[in-house]
Amino acid sequence: MNLKSLTLPELAEVLKELNQPSFRAKQVYTWLHKGVRDYDEMTNLPKSLRDTLAEKYPICAPKVVRRQQSARDGTIKYLWELSDGNCVETVLMRYHYGNTVCISTEVGCRMGCAFCASTIGGLVRRLEPYEMLDEVLFTQVDSGLPVSHIVLMGIGEPLDNFDNVMRFLELVNSPEGMNISMRHISLSTCGLVPKIDELAKRRLQLTLSVSLHAPNDAVRDKIMPVNRAYPSEELLDACRRYYQATSRRISFEYAMIDGVNDRPEDAKELLRRLKGLPAHFNLIPLNHVEESPLKPSTKAAVAAFQKTLEDGGVTATVRRTLGGDIDASCGQLRRKYNQKKIEDTR
Repeated sequence: MNLKSLTLPELAEVLKELNQPSFRAKQVYTWLHKGVRDYDEMTNLPKSLRDTLAEKYPICAPKVVRRQQSARDGTIKYLWELSDGNCVETVLMRYHYGNTVCISTEVGCRMGCAFCASTIGGLVRRLEPYEMLDEVLFTQVDSGLPVSHIVLMGIGEPLDNFDNVMRFLELVNSPEGMNISMRHISLSTCGLVPKIDELAKRRLQLTLSVSLHAPNDAVRDKIMPVNRAYPSEELLDACRRYYQATSRRISFEYAMIDGVNDRPEDAKELLRRLKGLPAHFNLIPLNHVEESPLKPSTKAAVAAFQKTLEDGGVTATVRRTLGGDIDASCGQLRRKYNQKKIEDTR
């Protein structure tokens, strides 16, 4: 058991079993959520308690394997090594409203999207709540920059790790911890319909970002295998139910792929299908993945697509490209690092 995956009441029970006074729980909880790497840093705890905790509940902080900072925009990308030797990526992005950290929720991914490097090699394992929290905490500690916003859009499908992700959200939202508002958190999904419905029941005030990436099933089937399990009409119906339950507008992510999904006619088809659903489109210039034949749309195609959506009454923005000089898109740094490890053992 890792104490950082526990809520404050749960941690209080652990310390009660160690015959500690009730106020110790908040002390330990606060220290853990500051990103300490060793119990000896908890200077207001008795040494005997620090030694007991270290023996029974190791902190297991991640190690920085790679740290790359963009010379263009200051974006920082981390490759963290976890306690079992697996690696995940985290990206810190700077905006005028604050610093956003994009975290991974799994080691690898089993969704198989054709344009994503994260899914190459499949799913290794799901991250524990404390490991996701560590991505935020230690990015903040290492960079020296306060994190105000979180995006669950790194390696992995968050809703495929539902219970652990929900626990992470509870922890990072905790007033005694990082106290990051749900309204400052975005969760991205490729479209696991039953989990979207389950998320809706919780009525969290986060932003749900749905990776749509296609105007219809014919296109989506080719680039997103999840569509064969949950066709786009089922997904859009789930989005409508989500909006009815939460009153939170859906954000649709749409990777602009040359000759695949980027015609004005595709935008018009989207307008017809999303009629009546409050939505925002985040148009994403495709990040090139070496193993994929897919290419990014031209700037003219992106602009024409955006204009068609906006003329139809749907807000559409083009995501600003950050960290293009440091492999900042999901999975690239981890993939290259793993390839190098394989080559080094030959």
